[in-house]
Amino acid sequence: MQLRQKVIFLAVAPLIVALCAIALFVRQQAIALAHEQHATIQQAYLASKQAELRHYVDLASHSIAHLTASGRSDPATLAEAKRILQSLSFGDDGYFFVYDMQGRNLMHPRQPELVGRDLWNLHDQFGAPTIQNIVAVAKQGGGLVRYNWVKPSTNKPGPKLGYVVPIPQWGWVMGSGLYLDDVQSALDQVDAQQSRNIETTMWWIAGVAILATLVIGGAGLALNISESRVADTKLKALAQRVVDSQEQERARLSRDLHDGISQWLVSIKLQIEAGIIRMKGTPDQQLQAHASFERTAEELNKVLGEVRRISHDLRPTLLDDLGLAAALDHLAEEFSQHSGTPVKFAAAGDVEHLPQAVGTVLFRIAQEALTNIERHAGAHHIDLSLQTGAGRVLLTIADDGAGFDAEGVATHPQRGIGLRNMMERLDAIGGRLDIASSAAGTTVCARVELEV
Repeated sequence: MQLRQKVIFLAVAPLIVALCAIALFVRQQAIALAHEQHATIQQAYLASKQAELRHYVDLASHSIAHLTASGRSDPATLAEAKRILQSLSFGDDGYFFVYDMQGRNLMHPRQPELVGRDLWNLHDQFGAPTIQNIVAVAKQGGGLVRYNWVKPSTNKPGPKLGYVVPIPQWGWVMGSGLYLDDVQSALDQVDAQQSRNIETTMWWIAGVAILATLVIGGAGLALNISESRVADTKLKALAQRVVDSQEQERARLSRDLHDGISQWLVSIKLQIEAGIIRMKGTPDQQLQAHASFERTAEELNKVLGEVRRISHDLRPTLLDDLGLAAALDHLAEEFSQHSGTPVKFAAAGDVEHLPQAVGTVLFRIAQEALTNIERHAGAHHIDLSLQTGAGRVLLTIADDGAGFDAEGVATHPQRGIGLRNMMERLDAIGGRLDIASSAAGTTVCARVELEV
């Protein structure tokens, strides 16, 4: 995986994890809220149903209060009370019922077939004794009771909330009830709506996550394309610089060979040919030929020295054999001889065990700096120093020549190639190049951090 892809992954992964955590937290909180809302609505419904039942039973009690207060319990009075209660109803499934304390049904307007039957041992589909529970609540003074009973409108059993009161004058249990299936239906609708809301919220979070991932991926792709174009442009420019540097180096070698070694060899060739001719002449001519051969030997020594200098410029053997300090010392000595400008070299610290790549880069920087001083500075003295310590190596080249505008030269498209080469060499090994220049001279510092 490339670095840019890793960066995009590290940007997308925490976002997805965070959104998943938010989604789980929101879902958990939404479910907890839905449960609380369910309980609150259920409690409110049941409270309203209970109050409604009490109100209905109170109305029924008041409707026969004149009969119960009369103290009579003759069949006519009881029949009149049953007639009044049977005539009272609310809705299709709202009615009043009457039982005696032994569980025998005395009045049921919706199921007349139950009248007169002993239902004391009646149990619902769950095994609960229905009539026994109703009578037990009535004996305790009355109150609410839950049981299952057939709903008249559907002819199917369902949960029912009842409210019963005793009529002790006649030994009756009178009450009414409300079916709870409509309450459960309303609660089911609330639960379904809450589930849809939670699902919609999860889909929104998923959509936001997908959109954010696509945006980050698209931005990363655009950044990759832009960076690739910039990198291609820089690579092309760098390749062109490499080609230019190679051409400049070839031109320099061509000049050195043509203007120096080639002319010396032609001169040596002519001297040898003249000496050969003189060797066939008189003794004086032979003596002149001998002197000519001695000069030819001296010229050959100079040619060999020039060849060594060119070879040393290309790749000094001292850099490989004895290290950077010895190569810089030899470079300073050679520069002093052929340029006439004295170069003072000093080394401090452990300069003998530097990495080969660091040594090569610093040596090339020293070569480039001395070449620039010779061509442009007009210096009278040069200080070259190499120091190591605190996990770094520092190469300093200072001269007392004419200064220059370092920033202007470095950014000029057709100038400052040597400075850019030095900076690029240092960038390749993680170093830094600092240049300070004024009318009093120029100081070039190359810093490289050494890995422990």
